[in-house]
Amino acid sequence: MVQNTLIEQTCYINDAAFDLLYPERIRQLSREHWTPMGVAKKSAKFLATEPGKKILDIGSGVGKFCLIGGHFSPEVSFHGIEQRQELYKFAISAKGLTGTRNVNFIHGNFTQIDFAEYDHFYFYNAFFENLASDGHIDQLTEYSTILYYYYSQYLFKELDAKPSGTRLVTFHSLEDEVPPSYQLVDATVDFLLKMWIKR
Repeated sequence: MVQNTLIEQTCYINDAAFDLLYPERIRQLSREHWTPMGVAKKSAKFLATEPGKKILDIGSGVGKFCLIGGHFSPEVSFHGIEQRQELYKFAISAKGLTGTRNVNFIHGNFTQIDFAEYDHFYFYNAFFENLASDGHIDQLTEYSTILYYYYSQYLFKELDAKPSGTRLVTFHSLEDEVPPSYQLVDATVDFLLKMWIKR
């Protein structure tokens, strides 16, 4: 219990401290694949509109966004869906180490969940790996341009079906998944971090 409290107090200092929750190989992927702490805090603040809201991270990786968001916005719950079992297990481990209670991780493909259960959404372009020629997290997952467009269109339709007032944060997105019904209300971090509200 004392060890968990100490970890919880120190890991939210900066990205380097937080990334110590993970093995070295996972830490090496942080700069390119995991949400920076500043981005996570700003995004969570925008998405945590009122107590009790449920926020979904689509392609949650090792859980960094959810855990940081959950720590700084304890009045809402954060849920992450990740198809890679290894990354899902690292997220569960980090959750245990930090003692974060308002965070839940799901192992699976985002097309298998009910979007109606969630209020707002975070998306750090989890589909882009299907377009990239290198820099993949691993070689265990199928990559293809067809998958990129399939996933983008699927998310587009799910987001478009959400009610007015739904909030969305995209980071490094090509915006193929953002319906025109969503209005851009803020853009920072060299215009890579964008915040949207459905009209």
